[in-house]
Amino acid sequence: MKIAFATDDHHTISPHLGRAQWYEVVTIEQGQVVNREVRPKGRHHHHGDEEHDHHHHHHRHDAHHWLVEAVSDCQMIVARGMGEPAFQGVQAAGIQAICTPLRTIDEAVQAYVNGTLTHHPERVHHRH
Repeated sequence: MKIAFATDDHHTISPHLGRAQWYEVVTIEQGQVVNREVRPKGRHHHHGDEEHDHHHHHHRHDAHHWLVEAVSDCQMIVARGMGEPAFQGVQAAGIQAICTPLRTIDEAVQAYVNGTLTHHPERVHHRH
């Protein structure tokens, strides 16, 4: 099980997935943390990169593929909050999106091991 935690300081979980600088990827096997690694989170791709020429069939979720590119091997992405489009984009990539009130990565890892890491839908930000 690989869980990607959005973070800016490698200790606390970022309050906003889209603005986080890093992913801390924690690998858990049999309730034990067996690996931790840091990955830079992708950046928004602006027009002018060579990509958009051969993608004529844009899906609504493609806009957020930069969010999951770095952690496409993970089964779960955890942040303290995320926008609705990001939440949908993560789910569309086949990754479970979790918004948690827990502040630190260590707390959230412990909660996952204990089976108490749950998604709080009220922490998904809707645009009004």
